[in-house]
Amino acid sequence: MTNSVQVRRAGRHFKDHVVLKDVDLDIAPGEFVALIGQSGSGKSTLLRAIAGLDPEATGDYAKPDRHAIVFQEHRLLPWSRVWRNVTLGLTGTDLRQRALRALSEVGLTAHADAYPGTLSGGESQRVALARALVRTPGLLLLDEPFGALDALTRLKAQALVAQLWAEHQPAVLLVTHDVEEALLLADRVLLLADGHIAESYDVDLPRPRQIGHPRFVALRRQLLAGLGVAETEEEL
Repeated sequence: MTNSVQVRRAGRHFKDHVVLKDVDLDIAPGEFVALIGQSGSGKSTLLRAIAGLDPEATGDYAKPDRHAIVFQEHRLLPWSRVWRNVTLGLTGTDLRQRALRALSEVGLTAHADAYPGTLSGGESQRVALARALVRTPGLLLLDEPFGALDALTRLKAQALVAQLWAEHQPAVLLVTHDVEEALLLADRVLLLADGHIAESYDVDLPRPRQIGHPRFVALRRQLLAGLGVAETEEEL
């Protein structure tokens, strides 16, 4: 059993296309790490390998026994009430109470007996977060969980994740295309390119972070350059 994440020589290829090659990654207990990279660079592939969801991935993976994953799609069962979605796969006699506690943390206690079809996109993602929290994970894997949300809902969801991470202190690996999101949330940002981790950036900024802070602006510029995007292009 380990409270940290240790990945050694992670590899994955699809036919003749190598996506990951000898990737090494360490995440300390309670550390928040964001993974960025161009589309197709293998970000989600690496996350799925760490989660144990890809039997074709090679390498050695050590992670906390209790881990949970939140995808871009909320993946709620439409025929099951919200609280039952939260405790899906769990056993015990106090499941409803556990679900209510988790839903309280994401502000959805009043929707416990609703069906997912009655929820907004942001609410559905909060249920997905509650489903992860109820497992008290030592590692939380977030695979672009806000990608389908509108701008305002996304900002609220980011603030909620920051709050939940501060309260529970799991190790977190966040896959994102959003440079500002990575800098707002993470202790460290990793750039995945050419099948390996090409750069690591320490986000040495106090929380809560302000996008207008000079250090934030400088880091944003570095990350965009690492992605091969000029700031003028990104603003178009």
